[in-house]
Amino acid sequence: MNSIEPNSLLSVPTGALRIPELPAATRNADREPLLSLVIPTYKEAGNIQKIVSVLSNLLDESIPGNYELIVVDDDSPDGTWKIAQSLIREYPQLRVMRRQNERGLSSAVIRGWQAATGSILGVIDADLQHPPHVLLQLLQAVEEGADLAVASRHVDGGGVSSWSFIRRFLSRGAQLLGLIILPEVLGRVSDPMSGYFMIRRRCIVGQTLNPVGYKILLEAIGRGNVGKIAEVGYVFSERKEGESKVTWKQYVEYIHHLIRLRLSTGKVGQFSQRIGFPIDRFLRFGLVGLSGVFVDMAVLYLLSDPTTLGLPLTRSKIIAGEVAIVNNFLWNDMWTFADVSSHQQQWRQRLKRFLKFNIICLAGLVLNVLVLNLVFNFLIPNPYIANLIAIAVATVWNFWVNLKLSWRVTQVK
Repeated sequence: MNSIEPNSLLSVPTGALRIPELPAATRNADREPLLSLVIPTYKEAGNIQKIVSVLSNLLDESIPGNYELIVVDDDSPDGTWKIAQSLIREYPQLRVMRRQNERGLSSAVIRGWQAATGSILGVIDADLQHPPHVLLQLLQAVEEGADLAVASRHVDGGGVSSWSFIRRFLSRGAQLLGLIILPEVLGRVSDPMSGYFMIRRRCIVGQTLNPVGYKILLEAIGRGNVGKIAEVGYVFSERKEGESKVTWKQYVEYIHHLIRLRLSTGKVGQFSQRIGFPIDRFLRFGLVGLSGVFVDMAVLYLLSDPTTLGLPLTRSKIIAGEVAIVNNFLWNDMWTFADVSSHQQQWRQRLKRFLKFNIICLAGLVLNVLVLNLVFNFLIPNPYIANLIAIAVATVWNFWVNLKLSWRVTQVK
């Protein structure tokens, strides 16, 4: 294995996930770099040398010297980045980025694109499930006029090798759900969860991308200025090395992404931008709060009802409210503010967010208890109706104060 160049790693871009214009020096060069292909990795030590070799040989024959491979590794414990770095002398078109303070496949791809010098940006998995020869068909489609070329499992020549019925059902169900929620985006491609595509740089330059989870194709179509789209069929293969990163969580994140794009790119999003108020966050906060209502009511019933534990109303309410706060924090952290928490995944950071959230919500709980007792004792002698009114008042408090204090603070650093 070749010795490692000490300064051969790319610097990791920081700030917003926004693709810059090509550097002036690159634009004025006699030969503008054509293709920048990002290979996001995490624990791919068993695959990285082979994928770099296969891609380099393939592209050296078709566009020699007019491409770059950018491995973006999330500080893999198996040393994937170090293996890739050792290959640079043998493969001069290879560049390597080691991310130590961020995680996530989608953001890794965008950070790679930010460091790229090509007019065409692409992405391919490192696990050899994406057949490399399809790259040439994607590149040809872009060179023939497509703004975006997508490798699809759902067009002629496409398919999956050995998926279970459940996985096939989930994939097709996700596609159908996408057509319902976001038809103007999902209606343009047959395989919206594809992670294998190329896009002209100019289509997404200046756009702040905000992907959720595993794939970024939806974000590129939804926020980019994408005209003609071409699709190329490919057969998705099972992994030979390593373990699959696809879980049920990816489908949940996909639905989250659809809803967020629906809110941010539609009329609601336009109105939100016009008035400078995060309506999409407020709606998510409200949905999370609604789940907290059911949690709160259920716990209150179990603790205070004479047929169950029969505890005093105030004590029961305090316990029920705290359980609901924990429920709401977890959902807000995973969904409402996933763009913040995804960059702050250490347990200390999460604990700090929880404590801030809890302190504000505990103040809301005090307000909640006061309103509950006032309404129950002086207006409506029904504990559940009184509790609903108290929850509504506390929800307004929690959203406003957290918006101005807690969530603004968590976005610093």
